[in-house]
Amino acid sequence: MYKSSKRIVVLAGPTAVGKTALSVRLAKYFKSVILSADSRQFYKETNVGTAKPTLEEMQNIPHYFINSLSIHEDYNVGKFEKDSLNLLQELFDKLDTVIVAGGSGLYIKALCEGIDDMPSIPTEIRESLNQTFKEKGIGFLQEQLQLTDPAYFKIVDQNNPQRLIRALELYEATGKKMSFYRAQSSEIVRPFDIIKIGLERPREELYERINARMDQMIDEGLFEEAEKLLPFKHLNALQTVGYSEIFGYLQGEYDREEAVRLLKRNSRRYAKRQLTWFKKDQDFKWFNPGSEAEIIETIESIVNCHN
Repeated sequence: MYKSSKRIVVLAGPTAVGKTALSVRLAKYFKSVILSADSRQFYKETNVGTAKPTLEEMQNIPHYFINSLSIHEDYNVGKFEKDSLNLLQELFDKLDTVIVAGGSGLYIKALCEGIDDMPSIPTEIRESLNQTFKEKGIGFLQEQLQLTDPAYFKIVDQNNPQRLIRALELYEATGKKMSFYRAQSSEIVRPFDIIKIGLERPREELYERINARMDQMIDEGLFEEAEKLLPFKHLNALQTVGYSEIFGYLQGEYDREEAVRLLKRNSRRYAKRQLTWFKKDQDFKWFNPGSEAEIIETIESIVNCHN
């Protein structure tokens, strides 16, 4: 795994666990920069709802892949893999270590291992599933995926219809599950070392932090931000926890109190899925975010051991 003098330190974990603050401290310690692997923070128009780090929180540390796109741009994990590898090649001209911080498991996997080639899907299958979604809603997609591919259903963003449709169309077109493709071993070898640090907290503590963060986001104008984005709710960038729940409220499906309840519940469920994803990767070493000294010691010991 460790083959060169250049390395990325992947700092991953569930939403609200404390990745932002620790990533900045690690970047300062290693005189480095931060590459964001949070697919929700790419977009310029989504600020409050994606809990982007503020300028104050960034503390003059360069951050990449934050506010780098518009919600109207077509972007996916394959493009991220290419863009992040090109960026790392530039950064490694001056740096030995780059901090990669985020909670998007698929994007981190793409950067570290590459992504498996997926077969092309006939247009009529995709159109049929999109029509099914319009007629029967996201609940029906969730039920179908849980029946056909329960393993992938546990880790997918269950409130993202595009992800659900992608898995269902793959199964319908090939007879193989998304979890099958995800399990295929990759032979891609990166020209840099990869050190993976996972962050976790006791469940109740994490859930309290998620609830508190959501209250703070609401105070900072989450509902107002979502209202401005309502005309674009069909875009893939907005099919995510934090906006979908408010769109439902704005369209009269339930009241504001129910929207807040759904925001908190779905954020907790999202955090659980994130942990499920990262825990399957045996390369991660797990710490409480407060164990900064121990984390640095672990990183340095790995570096020294393989130099």
